[in-house]
Amino acid sequence: MFKLCGLQFLLVIHLAVCQDVGDLHVTGPLQDMNFSIPEGGGVRFIYQFTSKPPAVSFRVTGETDGIIELAPRKGILYLNGSLDWENKTQHRLQVESLDEEGAVVEGPCAVTIYVLDINDNPPKFDQPQYTGVVRQNSRPGKPIVYVHATDRDDPTTPHAQLTYSILHHFPNPYSEMLFQIDSVTGAISPSRTGSYYLDPQKQDTFTLVVTAKDMAGMTTNAFTSSTDVIITVKESLWKAPPTIYILENSTQVHPVNISQVHSNEPDVTYDVFEKEKLPRLPFSIDQNGVIYVTEPLDREENDAYTFFVVTKDKEGELVDKPLKIHVIVEDINDNPPVCQQALTVLEVQENEGAGSSIGTVLATDMDQEDTLNSRLLFSIQSQVPAIPTGQLFIIQQNTGVLQLISQSLNRGTVSNYTLKVLVSDTVFQTVCDVQVHVIDINDQIPIFEKSDYDSVTVAENLPVGTVLLEIQATDGDEPGTGSSYIIYQVKEGDPNNTFIIETDSETNRGFLKVNKALDFETAPAYDLVINATNPEPLVSGVQYNSSSLATFKVFVTDVDEPPVFHKPVYKEEVSEDIPVNTLVMTVEASDPEGDSVRYSLEGDVRRWLSIDPATGQVHTASALDREQQEIYTVDVVAAEMNNAAQKSRAVLVLHLKDVNDNPPGLDTDNPPFFCYPLSGGERALIKAVDADQLWWFSTFTFTLADDLHTRSNWELSKVNATHAYLSPKHTGFEEKVYYVPVTVNDNGKPPLQGEVNLPVNICKCSSEMSCFIEVEREHSWPTVGQAVGILLAVLLIIGAIVGGVFWHMKHKEKGKNKSHEKDAKDRSELNSLA
Repeated sequence: MFKLCGLQFLLVIHLAVCQDVGDLHVTGPLQDMNFSIPEGGGVRFIYQFTSKPPAVSFRVTGETDGIIELAPRKGILYLNGSLDWENKTQHRLQVESLDEEGAVVEGPCAVTIYVLDINDNPPKFDQPQYTGVVRQNSRPGKPIVYVHATDRDDPTTPHAQLTYSILHHFPNPYSEMLFQIDSVTGAISPSRTGSYYLDPQKQDTFTLVVTAKDMAGMTTNAFTSSTDVIITVKESLWKAPPTIYILENSTQVHPVNISQVHSNEPDVTYDVFEKEKLPRLPFSIDQNGVIYVTEPLDREENDAYTFFVVTKDKEGELVDKPLKIHVIVEDINDNPPVCQQALTVLEVQENEGAGSSIGTVLATDMDQEDTLNSRLLFSIQSQVPAIPTGQLFIIQQNTGVLQLISQSLNRGTVSNYTLKVLVSDTVFQTVCDVQVHVIDINDQIPIFEKSDYDSVTVAENLPVGTVLLEIQATDGDEPGTGSSYIIYQVKEGDPNNTFIIETDSETNRGFLKVNKALDFETAPAYDLVINATNPEPLVSGVQYNSSSLATFKVFVTDVDEPPVFHKPVYKEEVSEDIPVNTLVMTVEASDPEGDSVRYSLEGDVRRWLSIDPATGQVHTASALDREQQEIYTVDVVAAEMNNAAQKSRAVLVLHLKDVNDNPPGLDTDNPPFFCYPLSGGERALIKAVDADQLWWFSTFTFTLADDLHTRSNWELSKVNATHAYLSPKHTGFEEKVYYVPVTVNDNGKPPLQGEVNLPVNICKCSSEMSCFIEVEREHSWPTVGQAVGILLAVLLIIGAIVGGVFWHMKHKEKGKNKSHEKDAKDRSELNSLA
């Protein structure tokens, strides 16, 4: 009775607010119905059933659970407490109406109440604390431990959808987290930083505070729970072994165990790979991490190997970071010495003194350098012929340098010696063949065939390389040696090396040539003294004398030469706004013969410049314009006053500096358009352009014309220094071209302003978002039938003309004796036909 009174109190409040329960739209006839009601919330009104006479009351049965009640007389279905989704997700009821005697009038009708979940349960971890172990240098992202939490709320809603995160990290010696967690699975793994920095020697235990948040991580009405995860860091088993040393050419049975590695994870697959692809990698690894060399190695083929060992899980994913393995192949003495030349040929003069070095016998050993395996020792095994003695030579044991023991060589007695030199290391020996040629000493000087070669007269424009003279000297030393080869040089009279002498190696004949351009004005005559020498030094007591000298005179005649500019290119930089008749530069040219020079310009296509013919001063002749041409190039011509054919050219380059003399405008190559009809929010990018030079700090401002019509229809918004957006203010535009007055200002000195009537097209657009233009057929091709008709008509006309001509010619032949007047008439008819 008390509950009913409480319900009646609630109904009174509803009636006071709404005047009538029916206004709540929760009143209706008795029928099957479904209701969805959130859990919690306490006492609540659900629905009011209306009855049909003779029904005067209602009754509810079914899964009321003592919470769902029905006011018998009023037919009001209500909650007398709170629903709980976690206990029951739906309630099935039957409602029927009764008459005064309690007989059923209507029903029973099925009423189902579905309980809607609200987020009223926090997540709960499966364990109060989790533990995990991680190895030093473990791969980032490799799970250490999984945390898991549950939520009693409806799993089909965000109320029970959990996300995981690491709230705290004790200790945290670095700015970045050493561990990370998968927000969905709860898998905790080392971060990239942790993989690098985790070290049990520095910190072997970490405590992570891990949180689970419902509502799929959203903050609104979300619940959070936390747990501790204790991570123990252990030393990594996955370490690269120290450098492995293997003797080359091993005779052991292969494969041979050379090292072993251990992964931090069980049940992994080991594999090796190389960074540089070799024809074959002579190493392998088994599934216990044992590394083998599979064949004997040759240090001379490859003295070191570097490869990597990796571990993979069952899915083929990398487990540990790759380990770099270094292998050094150690040398054994397995290579004999090798002579660098099959035959070593040396020369020695017959007057060489005792102890003189003749040359060096060279040999190599492919064994490791700077070891006893590659140390070579030299000795002379034999000398042929043994004249005048069998020990004329000695070789330094460690260097292979061959020396004379005594001054006993005589080319007249023996001109060649053959030596066999024994080269040995600690195991092997090799014999190298050596020939020693005894050569003549340079005791004869070159002697000219004549001491005076007279003179020659040549023009100053003679080409470089022209031979002026052939000279000849002879030498009595052995032909084909450095003692008899002759070198000719101009000893005196040519300080600037104007001439050069080349020697024919076969005949020792010399050719005096022009080496540099002759110049009458600088040197009209040369008095040359030529000497002849040998590349080999003369023996003691012999000296060059006047027999090795010759004289020759060269006279240079004058040739009229063109003027010469002081510089090949004249450059100047000026502002484009300098006044007319401003001096730009002065060019200078001089004539080698001293004649007066006149100047002129060629290629001044814009007629911007003028030049003073006498002084070479270049002035501006008209206004300059950088926008027409920034770098202006013309030719300056200097010609002799008395012989205009003698002239030279130089280049004049004028670089025009920009001034702000052009108002800005808008780029109208691609005028803006908007698709009709407008939907709102459209905008088009417009760009400012300026004929003046744009610098990185160039800035433009955009404004609309100050009239009511323009500003009520359009608006501008700045994008950057050179661009702005043009936007329509409404959508009521017609399909046509509008002209929008836009003012553009630059920031030059002085600033300039440009005004542009910007055409803006409002048009129907194609699928490619461009204006759709209907193409009108102004000219059409004839149909096939029309074409055939036209062709037949033309052929008929041509046939008629040709037939008339032939008829007229035949008629004329028959009437040859007719009068002149008849002939004239016939010609007139023929002309008419034509």
